Amino acid sequence: MKIVFSILLTIAAWAPVYAQELNCTVNVLLPQQVNSPPSLFETMEKSIEDFMNTRKWTKDNYSTEERIDCSMQITIEQQLDARTFKAALQVSSSRPVYNSDYKSPVLNLNDRDFQFTFQENTLIQWGLDQHRDNLSSTLAFYAHLIIGLDSDTFSMEGGTEQLLICQTIVSNAQSAAETGWQSGQKGQQNRYHLIDNLLTQTFKPIRECLYRYHRHGMDKLYLDAAGARTIMSESLMGLKNVHKIKPSSYNMQVFFYAKSDEIVNIYKPTKPEEKQAIVDLCKLVDPGNITKYDKMAQGQ
Repeated sequence: MKIVFSILLTIAAWAPVYAQELNCTVNVLLPQQVNSPPSLFETMEKSIEDFMNTRKWTKDNYSTEERIDCSMQITIEQQLDARTFKAALQVSSSRPVYNSDYKSPVLNLNDRDFQFTFQENTLIQWGLDQHRDNLSSTLAFYAHLIIGLDSDTFSMEGGTEQLLICQTIVSNAQSAAETGWQSGQKGQQNRYHLIDNLLTQTFKPIRECLYRYHRHGMDKLYLDAAGARTIMSESLMGLKNVHKIKPSSYNMQVFFYAKSDEIVNIYKPTKPEEKQAIVDLCKLVDPGNITKYDKMAQGQ
């Protein structure tokens, strides 16, 4: 019996350890005055973190090392009643770069349409077949978006399945009282337009760029920096096609929220002609950061 037990322990020690997909840190920031005690928000942080990290979001097996590093910063702007809050939600994620300790940012956005109800000592529950509440649907939407975009950086349109789940979550929430889910709301910087655009032909160059920029660019900088940058430049140039049809789109803004600083740092030390081509492109498709790109051109 001892021998059998020893064998089982040996097998278990060598067996691969699979984990959930996300390694998400959650931070809840409070205004100077809130009605609820700080312990409520500490519980909120823990509950959301557990919801994101302990749930299995896909059918794929992720090792512990493969979990996607991401974060959610929830800034409480107003407490509407004892359980209901109006907040801004900052969502970010990154992926490792091959043969380096650098993490390349993939997603960085600020969702200002985040009103939710949180019940202390109650598990956050979610199912794909219905919109249960705004908190669980919003968290599930961003969980699948993070995984989908991360997958897009490793294979061409590899995150389609997860992005389609995001679309289903949006569809289920069309009758929700909270904003952020409908197409007809003022402006187009919401969850509906973000995912609807990603799955259209017009915005396909963004997904192609995510793949080629990361997999054939960032991951190969260690091997052939000049060749990798050429592919990265070509993939970025492809974004002109999106700009021609949908200038200043929310999706392009989200892309450059994540990538602009990295692009500057990569191209700032390059030869003037290579750098200037990227400066001109970025000033065209990301006009909100023109000052940043002008400094890049000057080597600052």
